[in-house]
Amino acid sequence: MKCVVKLVWDSEASVWITESSDVPGLLLESPSFDTLVERVRMAAPEMLELNRGYVGPVSLIFEAERIEPALAAQ
Repeated sequence: MKCVVKLVWDSEASVWITESSDVPGLLLESPSFDTLVERVRMAAPEMLELNRGYVGPVSLIFEAERIEPALAAQ
């Protein structure tokens, strides 16, 4: 099973958060991108089993979005 997980930077809270319609119940956040990826790798199979009854291999496709203002050189 392939699942897309979007990691979005919340600049107001200074954390990365997850969004995924493929993995119901996957609501995680972390100030570290790498830590969040690891947490998703551990939690996604469990969420799929609990919420969809799926047990088996899972391929995670990560999409990241971080919007930052650009500063003009002066």
